Amino acid sequence: MQILLIIIISYLIGSISSSYLLGKILVKKDIRDYGSGNAGTTNALRVFGKKIGALTLIFDILKGVIAVYIGGRIMGYDGKIIAGLFAVIGHNWPVFLKFKGGKGIATSFGVLLYLHYPTALVCFIIVLFIIIKTRYMSLGSITAAIIVPIVGYIMNRPFNRNYFLLTLILGILALFRHRSNIKRLIEGKEFKIGEKID
Repeated sequence: MQILLIIIISYLIGSISSSYLLGKILVKKDIRDYGSGNAGTTNALRVFGKKIGALTLIFDILKGVIAVYIGGRIMGYDGKIIAGLFAVIGHNWPVFLKFKGGKGIATSFGVLLYLHYPTALVCFIIVLFIIIKTRYMSLGSITAAIIVPIVGYIMNRPFNRNYFLLTLILGILALFRHRSNIKRLIEGKEFKIGEKID
């Protein structure tokens, strides 16, 4: 019963789309109708500008943090792991937006920041360097998906199998959600930061 409660609460928290709500409230626009159509931080930044992009990032990170905190209060460490996973699933496939959400990077960062901040910070530094050097936000996100399980495995001491499995699953989910970005990167058609999408 506790597990089901955590799954429902964390999924619903994840399903609250920051970019959609901020777009509707502040500029009266549905983010899904603009740019890439993705209800996430990168598209919010590209379509609505730095202010809404930054707010989206903060709120999406907080979704992960809050869900993990609640999961921990209900069922301890394993509750945190379950909550973290389903918060990201909720963000990616939100029930409130007909299961069309974001790609889970910011919410995953919030989850990892709460669970094991050294892993989150090391990955953040590496990803930030890649984004600054290439100006490809998606390449940074894809890199994060790949290195999170590796960094998590190395820094996860004493080793916790459930934490490692979470980093692995979050990485796989992120790569799955970035399929179109990977294709565009390979074809040389991916959008850089600052570029507008017609």
